[in-house]
Amino acid sequence: MQIVTHIDNIAIRRNFVAPLPYNKNLKPLLPGKRKSGILCEILFWKQVHQRKFHGIDFDRQRIIGNYIVDFYVKNLGLVVEIDGSIHDLTIEYDGIRQNDLERYGLKVFRLTNHDVLNNLDISMRDLELFIIENYGI
Repeated sequence: MQIVTHIDNIAIRRNFVAPLPYNKNLKPLLPGKRKSGILCEILFWKQVHQRKFHGIDFDRQRIIGNYIVDFYVKNLGLVVEIDGSIHDLTIEYDGIRQNDLERYGLKVFRLTNHDVLNNLDISMRDLELFIIENYGI
C-alpha cells in the first residue's frame, strides 16, 4: 500500500485505477477549455496547482472516456467537478456522466461555482474531508 500524503495526520492511500478510456476526438477541445478562464476553476486551480494542496498532483481538463473532467487526481482516482448554474438544467446527463465515471472505479467530488467563489476555504476543507473519508487509512 502506497501513501500519497497525510491530511490531519491521517495517511491517504493511493488508489490504483485500471487504465482509463480516452476519446482522442475530444483533444482539440482541451486548449479552448483551459483558456476559457472560468473564474471558479482558476481560483480552485490556484489552490491545487503545483502540488500546493497536501502535495497532491492535480490535472486540469482531463479526458476520461467521452468526457472532459474539470480536475483529476490520478493517484487517487478522484475527479473534481465544479458545477455552474447550467448544471441545474443537465441533472439527468450529469447523473449518467457520474455513473460512467464511477464505473471506471473513480470517485467524483462536486463543488458549485457559488461555493468556490464565496466559500473557497470551506470548499477546500470539504475536499479534504472527502479525501479522508474515501482514501484515509
